[in-house]
Amino acid sequence: MAKILPEDFRKYTLELMGEELYQQLEQGITEGEAPTSIRLNPFKCKEGEDVKTPKEEEDVNSHKEGEQKVMGEPIPWCPSTGRYLATRPNFTFDPWFHAGKYYVQEASSMFVDLVIRQLVHEPVMMLDLCAAPGGKSTAVRAALPEGSLLFSNEPMRTRSQILAENIQKFGHPDMIVTNNYPRDYKKSKLLFDVILTDVPCSGEGMFRKDDGAIAEWSLQNVDNCWHLQREIVSDIWGSLKPGGILIYSTCTFNAHEDEENIAWICEELGAEPVALTGIDDSWNITGNLIGSSIPVYRFLPGKTRGEGIFLAVLRKEGEEEENVLLSYAAKAEKDKKKGKAKKGMNADQKGKAGMGNKNNAGKAGKSNKNVLTMIPGNWIRSTSDALEDGEYGMGYDYQKTEDGDVYALPQRWQYIYELAKNSLKVIHAGIKLGTDKGKGLIPDQCLALSTMLNTDAFPQEELSYEDAIRYLRKEAVTLHVDSPKKYVLVTYQGVPLGWEKDIGNRANNLYPQEWKIKSTHVPEKQIIINSL
Repeated sequence: MAKILPEDFRKYTLELMGEELYQQLEQGITEGEAPTSIRLNPFKCKEGEDVKTPKEEEDVNSHKEGEQKVMGEPIPWCPSTGRYLATRPNFTFDPWFHAGKYYVQEASSMFVDLVIRQLVHEPVMMLDLCAAPGGKSTAVRAALPEGSLLFSNEPMRTRSQILAENIQKFGHPDMIVTNNYPRDYKKSKLLFDVILTDVPCSGEGMFRKDDGAIAEWSLQNVDNCWHLQREIVSDIWGSLKPGGILIYSTCTFNAHEDEENIAWICEELGAEPVALTGIDDSWNITGNLIGSSIPVYRFLPGKTRGEGIFLAVLRKEGEEEENVLLSYAAKAEKDKKKGKAKKGMNADQKGKAGMGNKNNAGKAGKSNKNVLTMIPGNWIRSTSDALEDGEYGMGYDYQKTEDGDVYALPQRWQYIYELAKNSLKVIHAGIKLGTDKGKGLIPDQCLALSTMLNTDAFPQEELSYEDAIRYLRKEAVTLHVDSPKKYVLVTYQGVPLGWEKDIGNRANNLYPQEWKIKSTHVPEKQIIINSL
């Protein structure tokens, strides 16, 4: 059934874009097919590992019987990790997808990779304000200089859980996930070098992929959205340092939510537009549509190889202040000298500190047991700022919630984390190591997928493709390693998937119930994304 666009949308957009551009857009929405694209996780892909590309005819036919080979080519504005796929596989049945080795993301959204790499050249503290499901957050984290800290926030509770799951699968420890509204960040007094506001919008850029977006669109919704977007930016503006960078984006086409909002931010909040360089004409990115000289970047289906997004970069007025991370490091050192700073946790505090909001912080846990006696020191690798390179477990502070969950937080972020949890609802930070049930620590799925996991600390079981799918369905999988009554790290083609508890005569599947593959469909072909 052919897509029928709302008449009010057609009328306005035709006037905004002109006949030629509008017809190109409408044809792209109603007749075109959305390209399939993924973004590799550079922290989990080996050097030189990539999506299969057809170099020779014989290469195309070289895969084994029963395997589905998926071809890819670089996305020009995200060439190091972004890949267009020639076909769309059923990602549900690829174990590497569940292990966080790549993220399925719309190509246009990867434009943030270019923005970050072009404008950020030193470690920063950054906030992704409206982050769920996590595509832009993981793209940003991959592009940021090492040593940066990313806050990934989602105001809606259910969506924040999805965000936390995807962040854990991504596996980078220098990320904090929160569930707050922009005004909460305003109250927190935290400052950021860079803020990404991928604001809620009328969703015109989703028309090609989602018929529901067409049905829900209205002029009233557009009006509601541009008011809300200005409110969001106003609420978070105070959290951006003078001289800091604001990245504003939507997935819609109209100028009310796009160019007009950018002009308003410049006029009312004193922002300065930032022009990006190296934009190739072949990318077919559309500029400003209302006659303004403010540089903006619009991706249009039918013209650009991707879905509809709009993006602009703004710099806050004022003399650029000291890097936020350096300023917080200085404050931490000052408080330490005054005897105010928490230097990790002592034995009496190890069961008292917790994740979550300020109302949960400081409540006594179920046990006053020293956390350090529960945590094998070799479970995680040392952080880059550890005292002795190669000493496992160095460079972390350990926190235990009242529910017995134990987290490892890089020490360099401890001061910032303490500030955050006193005013924000923190739902994930660092590495969740496991849960204390009274008989030792049960390793967590987050630990299995963390890039800081020391795989040598655990016996391992390499699973076949069929067993990997069974495991991800949370079905019984037979272990062959000689490791009675131990936690076993199960892998697929060398990539960790999660844990099994070997209890001698059988093994318990510890894959999270809420993450399991629910489909009972049996795939005919094994999906091959990366070349080894």
